[in-house]
Amino acid sequence: MKIAIFSDNFYPELSGISDSIVLLAKELAKLNHQVNFYVPRYSAKNYRVVNLPVKELALGDKIKINRLAAWPALFAGLQARAVLPLLSGRLFRDGRPDIIHSQLFFGAGLEAMLSAHFSKIPFIGTNHTAISEFIKFVPFNSHILKTLSLRYAVWYYNHCHFVTAPSQSVFKEMNQYGFNRPHQVISNPIDMTVFSASENKAELKKRFKLSEQTIVYAGRLASEKNIDIVIRAVASARRKIKNINLAIAGSGKFEPELKQLIQELNLQPAVKFFGTLPQKDLAKLYGAADVFAIASTSDTQSLTLMQAMACALPAVVVDARALPEYVNDKNGYVVKAGDYQAMAEKFVLLLGNPELNRKLSQGAYDFVQRFSAANIAKEWEKLYNKVIGDCKNNL
Repeated sequence: MKIAIFSDNFYPELSGISDSIVLLAKELAKLNHQVNFYVPRYSAKNYRVVNLPVKELALGDKIKINRLAAWPALFAGLQARAVLPLLSGRLFRDGRPDIIHSQLFFGAGLEAMLSAHFSKIPFIGTNHTAISEFIKFVPFNSHILKTLSLRYAVWYYNHCHFVTAPSQSVFKEMNQYGFNRPHQVISNPIDMTVFSASENKAELKKRFKLSEQTIVYAGRLASEKNIDIVIRAVASARRKIKNINLAIAGSGKFEPELKQLIQELNLQPAVKFFGTLPQKDLAKLYGAADVFAIASTSDTQSLTLMQAMACALPAVVVDARALPEYVNDKNGYVVKAGDYQAMAEKFVLLLGNPELNRKLSQGAYDFVQRFSAANIAKEWEKLYNKVIGDCKNNL
C-alpha cells in the first residue's frame, strides 16, 4: 500500500517522534509498502545546531521525503518549525495514498487532515503529546490555555477515522474533553539491532570512565523531565554508596540549572554529562550503566526508557503519565513523583543487590522484545488495512 505520513517534527530536529517514525517507515518498506513523508523544511542553521550535515536522509527507494514550507517556531524549541497548511494541490503528485497518517496536530497535521477530508482518504492520527504538562511552563494563565489546547487536540483527533497513542494515559486525558473516536495503544518501535544487552560492561565502563555502580538518564534536559529529582536521589544514595555515578545523555536549556544544583550538592565528581549521543553510542552508554532512572511527569511513553530496557537495564521511574504502564515489579520500580528519597532507596537496593539487579535486568530485556520495530510495523500494517477496509465499507 501507499502510506502518507505527516509530521510537524522530523530530521534534523532530534526527538523521539522523529526517530520512531523513520524507524517505522524503514520496517514498512521491508514489508513492501511505499511511504511518503510530508514534513517541515528546515534551515541550514537547524542542522548546524546539532552538528549535522545539510543534506536529506537517504532511506531507500520505497521512502520519499517531501518538505513543506516552514518557518521558525522558537516558542517550541531552537529547531522547531511551523508549517502553514496551504492545500496547494501538489502534495500527492506521486499518486494518491491509500491512507494518511498524522503524527502531530499542528501545521503539517492540519495539512494532513484537510487533505484526507477533501480527497476522501482514510485518516489515522497518533497523539504523542501530554499537552497539559507542557502548558504548565507558559508564563501566563495556563489553566485557560490548557483547556483550549486540549479541546483543540480533541477536536483534531475527532476528525480521524482511527486514533492511536503510545500509552493509555493519553486517551485518559483526551476522554475528559469529549474524545469519541475508535482508538488503541500502539507502542513506538524500538530498534533492537542497535539497543540490546551488552556482554562487555566492564570494558564500556572504562571507556566512559564510570564506576561499578552507575545510574543513567537520557533525554532532553528540560524542566518537565524533573532531572533534578534524579540528581537529588543520587546525592542521597551517595551517603550509602560512595562511588555512585550518574551519567546524563542529552542536551537542553535546563542544563545550566542542573549543573548549578550539582555544584550546590557537591556532587560534581559523581555526575558526568555526555551531551546528545548518536544512537549507537547511547546504546553503549546504557551498556556501561547499571540502572536507568527517569522522573518525568510529561512522557507519553519515553523512548529512552524503552531503549534502556532493551539494553537490559532495570528502571526506576515515577508514577506519572505512561511510565507505570511500562515498568512493573519484573523490570524495575515505580516511586511517587517528586519523591527523591524513595528513588534513592531503590538505587541503593538495586546497586547493592547484584542478584536482584540481574533478575530485573532480564525482566526488562524480555519485556521490550514485543516492541521491536518489526513487530510494531506489522501492527501498523494490520491497522492500516483494517481502517482502509472499514472506510470502503462505509462508503
